[in-house]
Amino acid sequence: MNLNLSNSGLEQPGANYDVIIIGGGPAGATAALYTARAELRTLVIDKGLGSGALGITHKIANYPGILGDISGADLLQRMRQQAESFGATFLQDKVQSVDLMAETKTVFGNSGVFTARAVIISTGSMGRGQRVPGEDELLGRGVSYCATCDAAFFKGQTVAVAGNSDEAVEEALFLTRFAKQVHLLSPTPELKAPAELVHEFASKPGAIVHPGAALRAVEGDGRVENIRFATRHQGEQTLPVSGVFIYLQGGRPITDFLQGQLQVSETGCLVVDAEYRTPLPGVFAVGDVLCNHVKQAVVAAAEGAVAAMAVEKQLHGRKQLAVDWAK
Repeated sequence: MNLNLSNSGLEQPGANYDVIIIGGGPAGATAALYTARAELRTLVIDKGLGSGALGITHKIANYPGILGDISGADLLQRMRQQAESFGATFLQDKVQSVDLMAETKTVFGNSGVFTARAVIISTGSMGRGQRVPGEDELLGRGVSYCATCDAAFFKGQTVAVAGNSDEAVEEALFLTRFAKQVHLLSPTPELKAPAELVHEFASKPGAIVHPGAALRAVEGDGRVENIRFATRHQGEQTLPVSGVFIYLQGGRPITDFLQGQLQVSETGCLVVDAEYRTPLPGVFAVGDVLCNHVKQAVVAAAEGAVAAMAVEKQLHGRKQLAVDWAK
């Protein structure tokens, strides 16, 4: 049977939502399904289907209940649609920072500021541990990780975008509104973003795609002047640019937006208890941001379900997890 949980008594001054989930992969999407089904006002902030490990997986054949092969993006889309059917809201945005110390949690995205009584962190582990030469030195002086924040500074100039995800192509497309030329350097021969998005970018004046281009260095005296990149057939090249927007993926937990507010292990993973609670009240973490995590979609989904039930328990002041969610 469905739970009939009332939102009465949940209102808190300044809180837009009961729970905000940062990251919409299998852990975040499943958590959203459970919190929304419990009639908690749920917002999921995610960078896009192709920005996480599952979204860029070409084929999955071992997810329970799915016969045959399915792409990671299709599986993830099904999860999101199911969560939306219970009232969860998905917002494509990038979280820049958070304030988790107060009772009301605040999340700062590119598109606005959002507040909630609880936060579930499910940002995955595709962060980059190693930067290219010159990236750190020129950060804020032509190197950027947010085109929607900084594009206006490059009006009429030539810029580069490094990456092959939905986010990279969308940011490159946004830059075409301002820059004279936008060079998109994809580290793989084929971009992992949807074909229609790639075609839209490629059709814009001044848009240039460099398939199989690996960013080697960012160079400049005090600010970005050029980049060096290499392709298999043409070797290393130098490209004069005024700015470079970097959306390359790695294998480290994505926790930079937390700005040291949560404890991390020696390997950079978040630390949680059996109910996926962090040391900060009202803050939970699931999925590949955790240590000792088996990197399988079904495991991440299970963690999201447990964390969501723990959130519901906390917000309704109960001591035990609900036992009839799936009945």
